[in-house]
Amino acid sequence: MGEFIPPYPYRFPAEPSILRRVNASRKNLIGMWADAAFDYDFVSARIFNQRFFVCNTPETVQYAFNTRHAAFERKSPTMRHMLQPLIDDGLFISDGETWRKRRRVVAPIIHVSNTSAFAPVMTETAREWADRWDERPDGSGIDAMAEMAELTAEIICRAIFGQRLGHGRAHEIVDGFTEFQKSVSLIDLPSLLGLPDAWPRWRRGALFRSAGRIQRTIGDIIEACRGGAPGTEHSFIRQLLEARDEETGEPLSDAAIRNEAIVIFMAGHETTANTMAFAWFLLSQAPDVVARLQAELAGVLGGRNPELSDVPNLPYTRAIIEETLRLYPPIPILAREATSDEEINGTKIPKRSVIMVVPFLLHRKRGLWDKPDHFLPERFLPDGGAPPSKWAYVPFSIGPRICAGMAFGMTEAIICLATLAQRFTLELEPGHVVEPVCLVSLRPGDHLPMRLHRRAHAARPAAPGRAASAVAGCPFGHG
Repeated sequence: MGEFIPPYPYRFPAEPSILRRVNASRKNLIGMWADAAFDYDFVSARIFNQRFFVCNTPETVQYAFNTRHAAFERKSPTMRHMLQPLIDDGLFISDGETWRKRRRVVAPIIHVSNTSAFAPVMTETAREWADRWDERPDGSGIDAMAEMAELTAEIICRAIFGQRLGHGRAHEIVDGFTEFQKSVSLIDLPSLLGLPDAWPRWRRGALFRSAGRIQRTIGDIIEACRGGAPGTEHSFIRQLLEARDEETGEPLSDAAIRNEAIVIFMAGHETTANTMAFAWFLLSQAPDVVARLQAELAGVLGGRNPELSDVPNLPYTRAIIEETLRLYPPIPILAREATSDEEINGTKIPKRSVIMVVPFLLHRKRGLWDKPDHFLPERFLPDGGAPPSKWAYVPFSIGPRICAGMAFGMTEAIICLATLAQRFTLELEPGHVVEPVCLVSLRPGDHLPMRLHRRAHAARPAAPGRAASAVAGCPFGHG
């Protein structure tokens, strides 16, 4: 089988100066590492008055994010101040009692046990997207990043908010997130200088405008649910409106409902869209992987659209998503602030230091993974021998703060890939160079130009309620 080594941002050949590292991280948070960083075990550095520690072994990850979770549960100052204008005290950046109360309310609503309620809209929306692509001439150019962003925005809206998000409003939210990422400050200078959280932060006006666009749109959806709009009876928002803290019996405030709605939209749309875009790019460079994927889809689905019950029978499809998440973790840097003096591996960790688990480094760590820079979905098959430890593979974080919507995101990605890959292959636009960039989340750049090709001999799956056509021809054809 051929092997593909996908690109990653430029690595400094040697350890850069602090100023060079800071300058690189202002443009791309994963562009600041030297090549030696992929061999790190546990290292520290000081930038001005701020101490940083990087955990890059399964043992140190487990200790920081699980064994001593209480001491490292607080998100880093940079992450908190970056996202606060958008999600305020939302679950993603809250900590302490606020985080525990919100987690008690939100986690059951998006738990794996509720996936069956959301899967039908995943299948329905993915099928509609395939039909929309089918209307385009073969070889048409598309922006795979934008397509996946709109697809996942539509899915999260139907599944979580209980109503269709009109095409214009989908653009409103997708564009809002794009502009927000462009406007955030990736370096929190006051915290690097040792200044307190209350110290004023300078922020661009565009950041508040983009956050406002998202908040207004989500606010409209909340009001529609509150007013009993048709189709919202079982929506995530309706459940938040009706939810009560199991310990106190208190409801969530209107601001808390808005903040948690934005968090779940951000988590369920942005990260899955990026993962799907990266998956299409990787597949476009690995025809042998495409052939094996299409063989699995033909054998399991036979030309019909996938359902939730098919997901366990699509191990190679899942493996492609898992390997994509390994190479391009949606949140490639997980940073926490020590709330007390601690110690890791005999090293003193002063209070207010920043502890970092960097999936982008950990997932490519030499000596931990076999061929760490290669695209090899087979490593995630039952007999593939990976991951080397559950603490070495953390695309959804790990420990008590693991992403509550992990099952939703994995199921969504598998169903979408299975639905679309049955009928189409995507070819990277000749000459386009994919340059992964992390502002808030990891993206394959602002755009991912690709050519859309119908699969040879692939039948169009029937809509629900009609007999599905069989797939004719060789299942190994890839367009």
